[in-house]
Amino acid sequence: MNGWLSNLPLKVLSLFLAFTVWFVVSAPRRESVSERAFAVPLSLVGMPRNLAITTPVPDTVSVRLRGRTSDFRSVSSQNLEVPLDLRTVVPGDITITIRPESINVPPQVEVASIDPNKVRFRVEQVRQKNVPIRAFLVGQPPPGHTFGDATVTPDHALVSGPASQIPVATERIIMTGRTETFTQNVGVVSDSSLIRIIDPLMAQVTVPLNEEIAPPQPEPAPKKKSQ
Repeated sequence: MNGWLSNLPLKVLSLFLAFTVWFVVSAPRRESVSERAFAVPLSLVGMPRNLAITTPVPDTVSVRLRGRTSDFRSVSSQNLEVPLDLRTVVPGDITITIRPESINVPPQVEVASIDPNKVRFRVEQVRQKNVPIRAFLVGQPPPGHTFGDATVTPDHALVSGPASQIPVATERIIMTGRTETFTQNVGVVSDSSLIRIIDPLMAQVTVPLNEEIAPPQPEPAPKKKSQ
């Protein structure tokens, strides 16, 4: 009995340490499970260079994750990503289903939902083509003047891009205040970010301006002589 009592402090300390270890190890299990929503960026991976996406693709999708509070400490929108593998896409309308297992979350965190879980877009072939260059005239000359058809030299440009977005034009040419025929060097551009201008990058535009000729006024009718 005395031997057991002599070891009592050591046994109490051992019991306390065992309880402490159990409490720390089991703490995550006692936490309540909750869900949190994150705006997760889409990452387009492996797009073939001879293809281009020609319709809008969302920048992010809403991903709802389920886990304990401690599991979410290392999770944020900045370190999450939804990769879309585009290596096998072909021209046409594409639909890709986002699978929960494709999202890089910690092992103890579960992907509860993805909204939207499908991404739809159109893919077109990238081609090179010679297309007409349109003069982009802005404004009107002063009253009494008109302008004729603009001449662009060279009148065609070699461009690269999807066929549906191929038209190109010059940078805008201001017509306000012009009273004489003029020639101006301007850049060749496209409204679409998918179009690359290969050649030429500049064009010369000549715009003829003329004075309007007023129509002849009718002669007044002769006055009748009084009787």
